[in-house]
Amino acid sequence: MSAPVPTGPSETIVLGGGCFWCTEAVFSDLNGVSRVLPGYSGGTVPNPSYEQVCTGTTGHAEVVEVVFDPSVVSRHDLLVIFFTTHDPTTPGRQGNDVGPQYRSVVFYRSPEQKAAAEAVVRELEAGKVWKRPVVTEIVPFAAFYPAEEYHRNYFRRNPERAYCQAIVAPKVAKFRKEHAAQLRRTA
Repeated sequence: MSAPVPTGPSETIVLGGGCFWCTEAVFSDLNGVSRVLPGYSGGTVPNPSYEQVCTGTTGHAEVVEVVFDPSVVSRHDLLVIFFTTHDPTTPGRQGNDVGPQYRSVVFYRSPEQKAAAEAVVRELEAGKVWKRPVVTEIVPFAAFYPAEEYHRNYFRRNPERAYCQAIVAPKVAKFRKEHAAQLRRTA
């Protein structure tokens, strides 16, 4: 699958919505996204390993660094997809994945990204999308550490794995159904 050729300057945002295998799989299908890289952000240990992050003691969240063309997919639409493809109302967990590394978080890189994230939260809460309040952290970006190679394109490379079948596949199918018009087109 080839990425679309950007028509304007690209923008980068770092998002944490639970397990980065799920988040990467969703954003990899989105038209206007040229790169999705799983990694770690928000912690105190430089260049942490997956094993370190899994202890929940480094302060990092599992995240994806998303590079997108805002002339193809707006910042607003990208954030709506982010907030509606995971549960932003559960602190430190997504389903059975529990710990601070699975928290919902937006690491913004500009005042515009911060304002867009806050606006999307207000819109979705006003629309009563969830029964509980959004607890997503919206914090300034400091550092991103790429995850180990075996985490990259994990769902695409391991669709037969139990976690991928039980957790990732249903999330991706729901995303594809709800956002069909925004999917990347392939030749």
